[in-house]
Amino acid sequence: MSTLPADKDLASLQGLSYAETYHAAEHFRDRDHEFDAVKMGVWLFLSTEILLFSGLFVFYAVMRMLYPEAFIHGSSLLDWRWGLINTVVLLLSSFTVAAAVRDAQLGRQFWLKVNIALTFLFGLAFLAIKFVFEYYPKWQEGKLPGMFYSYPNWESPYEPLWWGLYWGATGVHASHVIIGMGLFAWLYIRAQKGHFGPRHYNAVEGVGLYWHIVDIVWIFLFPMLYLIH
Repeated sequence: MSTLPADKDLASLQGLSYAETYHAAEHFRDRDHEFDAVKMGVWLFLSTEILLFSGLFVFYAVMRMLYPEAFIHGSSLLDWRWGLINTVVLLLSSFTVAAAVRDAQLGRQFWLKVNIALTFLFGLAFLAIKFVFEYYPKWQEGKLPGMFYSYPNWESPYEPLWWGLYWGATGVHASHVIIGMGLFAWLYIRAQKGHFGPRHYNAVEGVGLYWHIVDIVWIFLFPMLYLIH
């Protein structure tokens, strides 16, 4: 994924951007071949992410079947309103990242940077809500997993198992949000340098696909954790 030196020199003389003079890497036939290969690689990676969260969902299903009282009471201690707000935040971020991909395809550099920045801010808002209004109060109240559980108003001896699942599932998801924010910061820096346009937007679309998977996982986690009571 490099530009030939001669093309770089020509671009600098003519005032062209990196995206406008982009050539596929030498081991690809052309840009279309590179685009298809990159997209296939992203989907293969995302399939491993789906397998990761599928394991959590299977574990959830088995444990809920075995210990329904613990899950119902544990879920009743979650504030569904914060979960709903975070769902709306991620849905908005899905729109802005899709708009960013379209902006790159059409060469709208200003709106590309705006939508990348907005998606980053939505991710930041999601984490702020999660850590400030959910994780911190639960940590203070002793609603912690396993041996760290000390909440006094329990109704089932298996509630530490519920909280272990809650912290594990939402924590893994939050780590993916943090990774996505890092990727959006990287995209924004590259967008500032004019690296994306109609001839070259592989990275924007790849990160966008990753972010959509992060959003879809939360759409499953929200009702499974917050609404079962």
